[in-house]
Amino acid sequence: MIGPSASAAELIAHLETLRSEENVAGMARFGIVTETALGISNPDVQKIARSVKKNHARALELWAGDIREARMLALYTAEPTKLTPAEARRWAEDFNSWEIVDCAADLFVEARLDDLIPQFAAADREFVRRTAFAMIAGAAVHRKQDPDETLLAWLPLIETHSADPRNFVRKAVNWALRNIGKRSRACHTPALALAERLAASPGKTARWIGKDAIRELTNGKVMGRLK
Repeated sequence: MIGPSASAAELIAHLETLRSEENVAGMARFGIVTETALGISNPDVQKIARSVKKNHARALELWAGDIREARMLALYTAEPTKLTPAEARRWAEDFNSWEIVDCAADLFVEARLDDLIPQFAAADREFVRRTAFAMIAGAAVHRKQDPDETLLAWLPLIETHSADPRNFVRKAVNWALRNIGKRSRACHTPALALAERLAASPGKTARWIGKDAIRELTNGKVMGRLK
């Protein structure tokens, strides 16, 4: 049984025994990059992570293994309090698939690496830029103790990148805008105002982001949950 004392090499060897080509094919259908995938589901990787516990040094070694599931395990077992901005930037250089990005964004939010958000947004690479907006979306939901003003301060960045037509960026920008708008009544009004401004934009991508956000932010159930 794999436990907390397992090394990165032992964990990678264990992951290799769980390879499933059928699952790899299934992942590809969901737009997951599978070139280095073993076909192990995220819930199964999470189960392994719970067994082996957090170990930051080992997580860094797992990431270097260049295997999808090893990198997911690295994200699940890294220690947020030890994760440095330099390490996060180094990992971001390897981002090439949306589910890796979104999992990493949760870790970066927990590690409070907010200063990286504008840096990631300024990057040209699609998945690095997605990271910025996935972090904003995650912070809006998970960081309930943060002042609303902290989230509202990201609305100009959302507007700035609302014209990026790349699929994984525009969806993350939209996600960030919707999550800010659903956070509270104080956030709802300015987020909806931005959504309406984008919906009236001459640009196709900004218009889609705005209209989709309006549709959710004016939904009766959403508005009924606002406090």
